[in-house]
Amino acid sequence: MVKNEREKTALTRKGTFFDYSMLIIVLFLVVFGLVMVYSTSSYSAMLKTGDSAYYFKKQMQATAIGLVVMFAVTMTDYHIWYKFKWIAYIGSLITVLLVLTPIGMEFNGARRWIKIAGFSMQPAEIVKLGIIIMMAAFISYSGNKMKSFRNNLVFCIMAAIAGGMIFIITKNMSSAIIILGIAYVMLMIGNSKPKWLIIATIIGLLAVAAFLIYFFGNVSSAEHFRFRRLLAWRNPENYASNVGMQTLQALYALGSGGFFGKGLGQSIQKLGFLPEAQNDMVFSIICEELGLFGGICLIILFMLLIWRFMVIANNAPDLFGSMLVVGVMAHISIQVVLNVAVVTNLIPNTGVTLPFISYGGTSVLFLLAEMGIVLNVSRQIRVPVSVSAVSRRERAQGV
Repeated sequence: MVKNEREKTALTRKGTFFDYSMLIIVLFLVVFGLVMVYSTSSYSAMLKTGDSAYYFKKQMQATAIGLVVMFAVTMTDYHIWYKFKWIAYIGSLITVLLVLTPIGMEFNGARRWIKIAGFSMQPAEIVKLGIIIMMAAFISYSGNKMKSFRNNLVFCIMAAIAGGMIFIITKNMSSAIIILGIAYVMLMIGNSKPKWLIIATIIGLLAVAAFLIYFFGNVSSAEHFRFRRLLAWRNPENYASNVGMQTLQALYALGSGGFFGKGLGQSIQKLGFLPEAQNDMVFSIICEELGLFGGICLIILFMLLIWRFMVIANNAPDLFGSMLVVGVMAHISIQVVLNVAVVTNLIPNTGVTLPFISYGGTSVLFLLAEMGIVLNVSRQIRVPVSVSAVSRRERAQGV
């Protein structure tokens, strides 16, 4: 009887467990993303640069670097990031300020990039990783004190500073929303008594609803481009020649794909009809070429990834590791939901990319770095195993 109890409670050593299912999902998403980047961008790349694989090559380079970073971070104990929490947070905010310097870059009328040593990067992606590390460290340090108003206020101020700088300096509302969304999810999960937060959420939603009611009651005075996006969301056909064109063409792609699609590489909308198809609207091309079936399979794959996040977060050895995983899960899940919602016109066009799939070197690089952190947390998990199994493994290893 004692022997059976020992076998039930024995745990493996740290570093022996690894979430291969998550690794396979991530690698599949990355490879599939490269295929879709080439498929969606080959026509426009040929017209602009004379090389149909131009965007594919750039994405391939960023992905290769990202995979190296992911495996390096996977082998690095995640507790080291706790020591660098302030460097990660403040350093990421400094990169946002660099947009205002001569190394800042403007593209399509938006100044959101910086160029260092010949490489361009988007500070918003750096801030997302910085906010995850900082907030995870803050919650784990605070512990039970997270239920106090003071600690929650400090948490919200740090998140507001990061989101506010992104919105004010780079005019990137979508990234600001994602950053605040990441912080909100981490605060909700890391707070043992989030009653006041739920009340604040209800008040905030009521305020947004009141604004929308007022806005749509005074549409004639709306001249700002974000207001025009709201109008185009309500009726894209009336704005087909400007702000509503991308949404309308994306809906055409969704509708024309049918259930099984036209076939990989056979999209019509990517031939100049849908602007920047390889970026925000790549999901519409996926549905056009692979059909509703392909789109559903991709969504299921993301759902499986989120499920693995939850498993790792629930079994993480400490609160810091758990909150790191929660932050990455919030980042990816929010972007997936927003991107699919924009493509299907459930929400106004916000310019959110689809993780691992859309074109963007900085995005895929930092996403893979985040996945490395999650995989390292999974390596620290100690799973139950029988004593006899442990003994056999140790003998096989010569222990």
